[in-house]
Amino acid sequence: MHNVRNLCGGLTFGIVLALSAFGRAGARPDEACQVVGDQAVTEALKSIRQRYRLPAIAGAVVTSKGLEICGVVGVRKSGTRIPALLNDKWHLGSDTKAMTATLVGSLVEQGLLKWNTTVADVFPGLASAFDPGMKEITVLHLLSHRAGLPANISWRSVAGAGGTPRTQRVRVLKQALSKKPEFSPGSNYRYSNLGYVIVGAIVEKVTGMSWEEAIQERVFSPLEMKSVGFGGTGTPGRIDQPWGHKEGGRPVAANGPSVDNPPILGPAGRVHCTIQDWAKFVTDQLRGARGEPALLKGSTYQVLHRPPFGGDYGLGWIVVKRDWGGGSVLNHGGDNTMNHANVWIAPQRDFAVLVCINQGGASATKASDEAAGALIKLHYSRSSKVEQRR
Repeated sequence: MHNVRNLCGGLTFGIVLALSAFGRAGARPDEACQVVGDQAVTEALKSIRQRYRLPAIAGAVVTSKGLEICGVVGVRKSGTRIPALLNDKWHLGSDTKAMTATLVGSLVEQGLLKWNTTVADVFPGLASAFDPGMKEITVLHLLSHRAGLPANISWRSVAGAGGTPRTQRVRVLKQALSKKPEFSPGSNYRYSNLGYVIVGAIVEKVTGMSWEEAIQERVFSPLEMKSVGFGGTGTPGRIDQPWGHKEGGRPVAANGPSVDNPPILGPAGRVHCTIQDWAKFVTDQLRGARGEPALLKGSTYQVLHRPPFGGDYGLGWIVVKRDWGGGSVLNHGGDNTMNHANVWIAPQRDFAVLVCINQGGASATKASDEAAGALIKLHYSRSSKVEQRR
């Protein structure tokens, strides 16, 4: 899923605010958040949940120091009284793409890839069957949705043909690149899950690992994101994690890891984790965008966070300007039709907001932007109070 959101276009903050971390006295903010949700966050989310009739909604604010505040309201599954909890795991959908791009950045830094490496360079034994136009496609084209590929193919048909996700990704790569590109690589933008699946195949070829193993080793483990998994959340038949819901708040028939898009789509959008662990990734992106010490080099984040061929899409990030963010901000949304996630990063103001909802569709999208706006206001309000006390 991809849409350029118009969040808070009318909001104006007329004062310059200092940004600080919050939490219980004597406790790190992330520790405080693990125990109790911030009351102001839960109050802000409560009205939005009620207005849009959502099962549950979680929100968080981070700065370059880490998690600042977070909270959750609602139930894991509509029709029950089982509450959603702060340590629950949320499906991130296409917000996975920024993680895949970060993984590629680590491979570029190691010298296993270059941004201008072509698919033909990585798969020379297959390249003779590629359409001549497809031989020009680079890693940078794929990550910025500029490769001339369609958005999707029949993923269920691919999965139904058997094989591991790794073999399926190579099979799809061969099929897709044998056809003429829909436009000259680099010339136009078309959001493409297929492009990120091909990136997954490239990662697997150069590392000798599955995409799932590589991203765990190179991104999630170094950032201490211990709750990460792939696919739908929860134990099948048990309401032990947020349950997916369709538009209108209808619970889907089942839950568990298999209740999601097929595993082949992992690089494009199958990560789930707690909002606290997602906050660790977002904090790292914020630090990198600010030129502070982070997982990767500062020059790598510059590539990740800038559209390489014009437009507004970088590598896994939409890049737009917002007054509340002091200039350029980063955004992305994720939606697997059963869950929704939304993140906004304001490097020049040193904060980011994250929203997770266990429902997909248009209502969840609108609610997540409204929740993000409420969190932005809350962050500035709290920061102002801290500044006044100094």
